[in-house]
Amino acid sequence: MQKFSQFLILTIFLACQNQENHPYTFYYWRTNLSLNQTEKQELKKATIPYLYARFFDIEKVDGKFQPVAIINKDKSFETDKEIVPVVFIKNDVFYDIKLDEIAFLAKNVYSLIKKKQNEFGFKISKEIQIDCDWTAGTNKEYFEFLKQLKEISEKEITCTLRLHQIHHRALSGVPPVEKVYLMCYSTSSPLEDSDKNSILELKTLKKYLAYVHRYPVDIDIVLPVKGFRTKSGDISDIQLLEVRKYLDQKLNSYNIVYYHLNSNFGNFGF
Repeated sequence: MQKFSQFLILTIFLACQNQENHPYTFYYWRTNLSLNQTEKQELKKATIPYLYARFFDIEKVDGKFQPVAIINKDKSFETDKEIVPVVFIKNDVFYDIKLDEIAFLAKNVYSLIKKKQNEFGFKISKEIQIDCDWTAGTNKEYFEFLKQLKEISEKEITCTLRLHQIHHRALSGVPPVEKVYLMCYSTSSPLEDSDKNSILELKTLKKYLAYVHRYPVDIDIVLPVKGFRTKSGDISDIQLLEVRKYLDQKLNSYNIVYYHLNSNFGNFGF
């Protein structure tokens, strides 16, 4: 029992050491911008001076582009971090979309971002991030949207990258952005009848990321926070350590953005 305890302490210590090697911050994915004391403390510890906050989603409603789940802010949301706006766009928005509609969409997405930044008095970020689960059937339209958004905003445009998009790169294509944020989770379906962790299963992750080092765009990593609850249990220090050790073998350097800042998931422990 004593040897096991010593091993556990050593493992956690190594996990903390490994964490220190990678600058990190968080996503904020709630509609109401608020921070309790625990979240403020954890955010203050984060070594990257940015917080990636979802501003709104874009859906297609009755054939028209519609912003939904637009953020609001209360007085408790106070931070020195620069707020990077993130916009989630449903993939079906890019089905059968015309070139002039893409330009219209890019213009209005940027306009709403600016409106919310000014309304909340946020420091103006040089980066805008787009989150979309694009496919081989929508990549041309989505990539054109990213180009249009960059031209209109004159900002650094980044986007998320899912495991299937990097694994099937020849079909999915490579987005025209300065950096991608690789989402290293959801390695199996949460509906699958399996004892595997549906959020972070290392064996499956390795299959998807065998050639991650060959990806032609700079990569940062997205990981679930420790304590993220799944059907098969909470994400642990040891799981996160194993993933970071594997990524360290593949990538020279990377930052980490944890999904997401929410004390309801348990003790962050960073």
